[in-house]
Formats: sequence, structure tokens, C-alpha cells
Amino acid sequence: MSAEPLRLVCIDADAMPLFGKSRGGVREGYEPAAAALVAESLGRPLEWVFKPWVEMVPAVDAREGDAIWCGQGITAERRRRVDFTRPYAVFDESLLARAGSGISSPAELTGKRIGAIAGSTNMALAETFEGASPVPFGGESDDVFGEMLDALRAGEVDGVVDDDVAFLALAEDPDFEIAFTVPTRNEWGVAVSKTRPEMRDELDRALAEVLRDGRLAACWESWLPGLAYPFGGR
Repeated sequence: MSAEPLRLVCIDADAMPLFGKSRGGVREGYEPAAAALVAESLGRPLEWVFKPWVEMVPAVDAREGDAIWCGQGITAERRRRVDFTRPYAVFDESLLARAGSGISSPAELTGKRIGAIAGSTNMALAETFEGASPVPFGGESDDVFGEMLDALRAGEVDGVVDDDVAFLALAEDPDFEIAFTVPTRNEWGVAVSKTRPEMRDELDRALAEVLRDGRLAACWESWLPGLAYPFGGR
């Protein structure tokens, strides 16, 4: 009998090098590649269940998927809703602005409209910028990241906060610039329903294995060569 698939929940959007939009069920990027290593360690085929951001936790609670592998920063607020594995990534947070904005620090954001995903660690950071007006982008969309970039390009907001990795692919885009980066060291983990501790433990053991044997480090170096690997040497 073949093993049951490992069904992981995520949005279906272009946010390389984290992940690209699914093509024929195949996904590329750091998160899909890291998830594939864990599935391989478990001896299970990998399947993706695509949901808008706000529907991901309800989906795992309803067992439509086994876990969320989709940019979930480990926070106290989220721990009240789901359990987490150990981290598979650690990132800082950046402010993306339009090219030539002149913004280089949080002190220059007075009167500026700053976008971030509602309820995210990025929005929590945006809310600390004195004098700025946070603009929440709802997670009901299939591509909230793309909507934020469109709003920034159109001048509807003056900046967008996200983890630094999300902006790596925009380094050569003439419309944008990284205004500044805040060393928040956000840990990302795999989120699992609180009703399934055995699933969390299974994923955590597999993740520990790929951390220990160097496969996760190799995956990081392949997809995120511009960022220092956060878990020590291979």
C-alpha cells in the first residue's frame, strides 16, 4: 500500500525565491524544496492544498491539509491558534519603497502610508513606526503579496513591509528600492492544528533530520544564496 500524501496548505502566488505559482501541481522555491525534503524523510508523497491566507488555519483545523507551510512566523498570537515545529527559516524584515523615495530609516515615515498583510508579523512592525499610517491588506486574496506591490507601484501606499526574503527577486526592479531592513530575526515554522500533536511531532522529527544531515543547508544555499544560513554550518 502506498503511503498517504503529506498535504501542506499554502497560498498559490508568485513570491520567489520563497515560492512560485504552481504549474501543473509543481512548485519551485525555497519553501516547496524544503517541504519536499521533509516529505522525503517521512517517505510520503507531497501534495499542496491552496487556500487564501485567512483560510489556511481553518483548513488545517478541518483536516483539509496536514499542516501550513507558508511563511508562518512563530508568534505568541499564532501559538494560541496552532502548534509549530522548530524553525526551518529565520528572516529579518524590510521596507520596500518606490525608487527615489528618499526613505532610509523609520524616522522618515511620518505621514507615510505603510502596507503589510493584516495580522502578520510585518504589520506588527509597521505599527511601531512612529507617525506612519499602517495600511492592512486582507488575506482573502489568492495573491495578497502581488496586490501590495501593485498598490506601492500605483502610489496608493508609500512603502510595504515584508520579510527580507520576499524582496530578493525585486533587487533589479527599477520601480522599487529597499529603504531599510530591521533585524527582527523572525523564526518561521510549520503550523499544525492543536488537535494533531502527533502530526507536529512527526514533522518536527523529519525537520530535525534534514537540519542535522545538511540537506536543509544545501536547499537554503541553492534558493537563498544572498542570505546567511541561520542554523550554523553544514
